Amino acid sequence: MTPGKLPQPQTLLLVNIAQLLTLRSTATGPRRGKELGQLGIVEQASVLCVGGKIVSVGLTKDALRDPWIRKNRRNIVEIDCAGKVVLPGLVDSHTHPAFIGPRLVDFEKRIAGASYEQIAAAGGGIRSSLEAVRRATPSALTARILHALGDMAAHGSTTVEAKSGYGLTVESEMKSLQAIREAAGLWPRTVVSTLLGAHVVPKEFQGRSQKYVATVCSEMIPEAARRKLADFVDVFCEHGAFTPGETEQVFEAARSHGLRVRAHMGQLSETALGRFLKLHPASLDHLDHVSDADICELARHETVATLLPGANHFLGWKEYPNARRLIDSGVAVALATDYNPGTSPTVSMAMAMSLACTQMKMSPAEAIAAATINGAWALRLGERKGSIEPGKDADAAVFAVEDYREIPYWFGANHCAMTVLNGAIASRN
Repeated sequence: MTPGKLPQPQTLLLVNIAQLLTLRSTATGPRRGKELGQLGIVEQASVLCVGGKIVSVGLTKDALRDPWIRKNRRNIVEIDCAGKVVLPGLVDSHTHPAFIGPRLVDFEKRIAGASYEQIAAAGGGIRSSLEAVRRATPSALTARILHALGDMAAHGSTTVEAKSGYGLTVESEMKSLQAIREAAGLWPRTVVSTLLGAHVVPKEFQGRSQKYVATVCSEMIPEAARRKLADFVDVFCEHGAFTPGETEQVFEAARSHGLRVRAHMGQLSETALGRFLKLHPASLDHLDHVSDADICELARHETVATLLPGANHFLGWKEYPNARRLIDSGVAVALATDYNPGTSPTVSMAMAMSLACTQMKMSPAEAIAAATINGAWALRLGERKGSIEPGKDADAAVFAVEDYREIPYWFGANHCAMTVLNGAIASRN
């Protein structure tokens, strides 16, 4: 795809929608508790999009009688959505697309019984992706990311957070962020870019983690901010990666350069959250291990808990994040794929929703809200994304199913028939 061939926003009228999930709410901020399961369903619905924005939402019979629509109908692209479900474009708020190849050795070792930590200690895991990214040309990395974005759109995702983190030198992290920017410019989408220089400590800094943290704080973050290559800074806070103290250092450096923060937290072991919540992270992701006290504290903050069941599934873990405990305590919960080459090689938000239902006991309605409006708030885009209502960006996913519950029900299948990204038809299956 070249910039000249990008689909442009059109005047679109989606009609005869069997179930339109508006996710509309009178409140601002992410959904919590019982509100998470309220989808705002309209049957036999219509949606009018003009100039990349949603203009009106209502019944098809009313839309077809509207004077403006009748007058301009020749210039409107009308899409018949009979027998289909339309929902806000899915928001994949945690992905790692800036890599070159799969990690097949890790895959085989894990099948043979090696643990996550054993694979990392043997030189596998995140560190095994470094050399390929460091050697890669910018164009090769851009092409790889663009291919992933296209696959995501074909599965219904219209907003994607994309992290660096497989280079771990100043040069290769900037190359990764630049590749994310280039790919984003070739996709009629919304891409949120995140610097994950603090993914793990690279081999050349083993035993000198503080020296590496200093590089992240004094070189990577200022350079990413200066070149406007990142919206967020992320940290993998975990045994074998970065300590709470080092994570706090990175957060402070990011905030001092005007960048927002988020973190991988509580995936393998519990970390107290209080010191981080004071720094207002947009989201804390994974949270497989979290105390009751921290859950209560998290419920009082705007920070979103982004759950990533694809990683638990692919790693073969029996335990998943306790979504019911988080939701019932009032924590704002989102879902994402965690798309990456080592622990969650999936672009399918529907698969993440399916796992959320079967393994974490979220209802289908809760899973959809977590994958749309709450994902948008996890990226601080809730004012523009995540629901279908006038004034918001014209992002939508059309699924060839008659009932929204089928979206997570048919696991491992892609029933997304079409995506609309910022008012442009970008993917039609």
